[in-house]
Amino acid sequence: MASTSSSRYAKHRRIGEDEEVEEEEEEAEEELGRFDDFTIASSWERFISEIEAICRQWLADGPKILMQKGAESVPSFENLYMIKRELKHGKRVYSMEYHFMKSAKGKNTYWDDDTHSMQLSFGVDEFLMIAPLSASGVVLDDPESTKLLSSVAIALSNCGSNWPAFVPVHDPSRKAYIGIQNLGTVFTRRFEADRIGSQVPIRLMHLEGLHDLFLSKFVLSSTDFPARVKVHFSMKLTYRTPEYDYDNETLDSEATESLTENEVASHPRKQWDDDCPWAEWYSAEDPVKGFELTAIWGERTFEETLEMAEVENASSFDADGWFLHPVVSQYMVDDSIGKFVGFASQLHLLVNAYESSAEAQFLEDFVTDTSGQDNSKSTATVPPPSVIDRVMKDLFSDEAGNSNYMEAENKYSRAMRGAPADSLFGQFCLHSLWFGNCNIRAIAVLWIDFVREIRWCWEESERLPRMKSSSSIDLSSCLIHQKLQMLAICIERKKSLNREKGAGHKDETSNTMAVNKTRKGSAGVVPKMMLLNTKQEMHAPYTQDAPLMTEDMHEERLHAAEAFGNAIGLSGQLERDILSSDMSAFKAANPDAVFEDFIRWHSPGDWVSQDKADGNSGWPPKGKLSQRMSEHGNMWRKIWNDAPPLPVSEQKSLLDPVREGEKVLHYLETLRPHQLLEQMVCTAFKSSADILNKTTYGGFKLMKTKMDQLYATLASTLKSLQGNSDMSDLAGDLKRLCQVFEHIEKLLILAASIHRKLIDAPRLAQAIFADYFNYYLPKMGSTLESICYEKEFTTKEKVGMHERDAVSNLFPPPTANQSWRKVLSMGNLLNGHEPMQREIIFSVQERISNGHYSSPTPLCTVDEQIQTHRMYISGTSNDLWVALSVTSWD
Repeated sequence: MASTSSSRYAKHRRIGEDEEVEEEEEEAEEELGRFDDFTIASSWERFISEIEAICRQWLADGPKILMQKGAESVPSFENLYMIKRELKHGKRVYSMEYHFMKSAKGKNTYWDDDTHSMQLSFGVDEFLMIAPLSASGVVLDDPESTKLLSSVAIALSNCGSNWPAFVPVHDPSRKAYIGIQNLGTVFTRRFEADRIGSQVPIRLMHLEGLHDLFLSKFVLSSTDFPARVKVHFSMKLTYRTPEYDYDNETLDSEATESLTENEVASHPRKQWDDDCPWAEWYSAEDPVKGFELTAIWGERTFEETLEMAEVENASSFDADGWFLHPVVSQYMVDDSIGKFVGFASQLHLLVNAYESSAEAQFLEDFVTDTSGQDNSKSTATVPPPSVIDRVMKDLFSDEAGNSNYMEAENKYSRAMRGAPADSLFGQFCLHSLWFGNCNIRAIAVLWIDFVREIRWCWEESERLPRMKSSSSIDLSSCLIHQKLQMLAICIERKKSLNREKGAGHKDETSNTMAVNKTRKGSAGVVPKMMLLNTKQEMHAPYTQDAPLMTEDMHEERLHAAEAFGNAIGLSGQLERDILSSDMSAFKAANPDAVFEDFIRWHSPGDWVSQDKADGNSGWPPKGKLSQRMSEHGNMWRKIWNDAPPLPVSEQKSLLDPVREGEKVLHYLETLRPHQLLEQMVCTAFKSSADILNKTTYGGFKLMKTKMDQLYATLASTLKSLQGNSDMSDLAGDLKRLCQVFEHIEKLLILAASIHRKLIDAPRLAQAIFADYFNYYLPKMGSTLESICYEKEFTTKEKVGMHERDAVSNLFPPPTANQSWRKVLSMGNLLNGHEPMQREIIFSVQERISNGHYSSPTPLCTVDEQIQTHRMYISGTSNDLWVALSVTSWD
C-alpha cells in the first residue's frame, strides 16, 4: 500500500529522564481523576488507555479548537491540518497524528490537488496515523505491527459511537500504521489495501479486468444486487511529455550519411536556447523539463464490463477536463545562492573583485609575481595566453564593425553610468565576467592586454572596433567609454590630417592678414538684422562644433573658470580659440562687418539698444556696447582685430587629435584599479540587464513589471558608485543586487522557455507563468541567507478546448528509433503515448432507506445516498495500488 506516512512530518527529539518522570506523574494524576484502577494493568493496557484519552480529547475539541491549540497546516495542502502527540510504550516512542479538514470538502472533489493520498484512497475526510518516532518511521517486526494495530483498534472501539468508523489500516510499503476515520456517519466502514509492485497481471492492466476486480469485492449475496450493477466510474490520467532530443534534431539520418564518424562526433550540439540573447555568453539549463497533462473523466455510470473497453479506447480529447503543469528544474525550486550559473553568478564574482581592487595603487601590482605572499591575489588563477589571445581577437576582430549600440528601452538606462553592451568597453566587461573566474588578477591581465591593443590601433591609425561612427560623446556613459569615443574620433581626425599632408594640402591659415572681400561660409540671412556701416543684410556663418570633451574635461574647464575667470569671462586658451573661430567665420560671411555687428549677433546681451519703444527707429539703430565690452583693452575686441576672415572649411580644427589621443591613452594606462572596477561593475550590470531585456517571452505582464523594477533597482544602487560611499557598504548593497538579479534572470529564462513551448497557446502560457511567479515571489527576499522551501510547485492550469491542439503538440508521435514505445500495455493513448499514471474510482451507491441498509428505527431524516462499495486504483503496468472501502450497517 503506497501512502504518506507520518514519518514525513515527524520531528526527532530525545526524552530525558526528568521528562519521563514528570510525564508519569501527570499521567498518574489524570488516572486518579478518572478513578481508573491500574494496579494490575499491563503496560500495553496503559498504552491503549493513553491512545483512547488522546482521541477522546481531539474529538471533543473539534477542528476550530484544535487549530487554536496549535494544529499545523500540512505542507502542500491548503485545507488539511494536523495535530500530533507523542506516546511512549516500553523503550519505543510513537507519534500519533490526527489529520482533519479546516472546512468541509465538497462533493466529487477528490481529483483536485488539495487531496491527501489517504483521502483519495479511501474516500474519507479525516484520518489518524501512528508510527514509530525514528529516522525511518518503520516498524521493526510483525509483533510490533500487530500490537500497534490492536492498540489503536481497541482504543477507538472504546470511544463508543463517536468513533464508529475509525479502523486501523496497515501500510505494508512503509510499515506505518494508519487509522482511517469518517466522522458523521452511523455505518461501519471496512478498509482494505494492497499493492502489486511488479509483474502486474495482464487482466489488471485494462479497465475491463479492473471493473471485474471491483465487482468481485461484493461480499453480500447476489440476491441483494440486481443482475446489472450500476457502477459509478471516474478516471484521471496523467501524461508526461518525452524529453526533447536536441541531438536528433541537429543531425538527421540523411545529413549524417556524408559525414565521417569523427565529423559527426564533433558536430556542435544544439541547445534549447541557441537563439536566445544570453546564448553568446552561456547556455542555460532549460528550466522547463517537460509538462504533465492531467485528463479527467467525470463521473459516469456503467452497467456492463464491456463498456469499459469503449472507455479505454476513447481519445484523450474526450476527457471532461485537461490540466497542464510544468515540470520545472530543481534549480528553479532550490533558491540557494550560487547554484544557478548565469550573469548573476558572474556579477557576484565581479563584486568580489571590486572589493579587492583597493589593495593596490596600480593594476600591474596584481600581475607581478607574488609567490610566497599570503595574499588573495597570489592564489587567483589566470587563463593561459592562448585564452587571452582568443579574447583579444574577439574584441578587436574586423567583423565587429561599427556598433549600433544595443541600448535598453528604459528610462533608467542612462542613470546607470555604464557603457552599451555591444560597445568596446561593454564587450570587455562581458568577456571579463566569463574570463578566469572574474578575479582581480585575471581582470588586471586582461585590461593590460586590452590597453596594449588600443595603443596599437592608435599608433597604426586603425579604427577602433565596436565604436559608433559619431562626432559626439555620450556624457551619460561611464568615463572609460567616453575616452574610447574620444580616441575613436581622434583616430579618424588623425587619418584625415595624414591624408591631407600626403596630398600636399596648403595651409590656408598661413597668410593671417590676407583680406578677401568675397562672402564665404554663409548659413543664411539673419532676419531683421543689417550691418551697421553698410546697411547690408547680416549673414549667419557656419561655425565649428563645440570642441569634444569628456566628462573630466568639462570638470577641468569648470574649475578653470572658477579659478581664473575675469571680467571678459574667458577661462583659458580653449575659450579664446572658440571665440576666434566664430569671429573668423562671421568675418568671412560678412566682409564689411564691424565688431559691434558681431556682438549684436553673437552676444545680444552686450548690446544696449536705445531705439524708441514704438519701433519707429531710424538708421543706423541707436545703441551701444555694454560696459564690459566697451572697456579699454577688452579682450574680445583684441581677438576680433587679430581674427582673419576664414570660413569653417578653411579653419584649423579646434580639436588637436594627436594631443587629445595621447591624453586618452595616458588615462587608460594609469587608471587606478578601483576606478576600473567601479566602471566595470556599472557597465557589467547594465549590459547584462540589456541583453536579458532583449529576450522574447510573449510580453508577460508580470515579467515586464519585474524587468522595469530591476532597472529601477540597478539605477538606485549603482548611483552610489559615483559618490564616495564606504567600500564595505557598497559591496553589501551590490551583493544584494546580485541576488535580486539572479531571481529575475531565472524568472526571465523560465518565461522564455514557457513562451516558446506554448507559443500557439499564449493565454495558457501567460497563466502558467503567473502561477509560477506567485509561487516564486516569496522567495525573492533581500537577505543573503539561503532559504529552501519544502513546498513544491504543483499548480495546474486548466486547458481550454481551443488550446488542446496546441498542448497535444507537446507530445510528438514516437519516432522509428523509439522502438520501446511500441510495447504498450494500457489504452487511452495520446499521440501514441500511454499515461504515466492512471487513477480510477469505482463506486456503488444506495439509499439508506433501501435494502440491506434500511433500519426499522430511522437514523436519518434525509433520504440520502451512501457509497456502499468504493475502490481506488492507481498505477501503471509495473505498479498497481488498490484501496477498497465497504460500508455496512451492523
